[in-house]
Amino acid sequence: QVQLVESGGGLVQPGGSLRLSCVASGFTMDYWAMGWFRQAPGKEREGVSCIGTTGGSTYYADSVKGRFTISRDNAKNMVYLQMNSLKPEDTAVYYCARDWNCIATTHNTEYDAWGQGTQVTVSS
Repeated sequence: QVQLVESGGGLVQPGGSLRLSCVASGFTMDYWAMGWFRQAPGKEREGVSCIGTTGGSTYYADSVKGRFTISRDNAKNMVYLQMNSLKPEDTAVYYCARDWNCIATTHNTEYDAWGQGTQVTVSS
């Protein structure tokens, strides 16, 4: 079955960096765009970033543009989210998801499948 497992979250000071990783299994990742979304308490889900099947196209929410970088390694079934210049408002649970043509991320619709999430806390 489809499995997505995130890792790399933690506690970091404002201005710091984290790299989230996601390993995919149970499907051919090469055929799917892959995204990251986040959910903070009391806030709506936010599609953070998405990357096309070959990595040639990427999307970023305005709130993270210039600070976050998404990448993928299809040979390893891995997706990454490099997060720099972190702010307290980035605090949330971050989820890796598969996203056909990045539609869910860019149109705020339902994702096809997602992992259990990893907590990112930005605080001094």
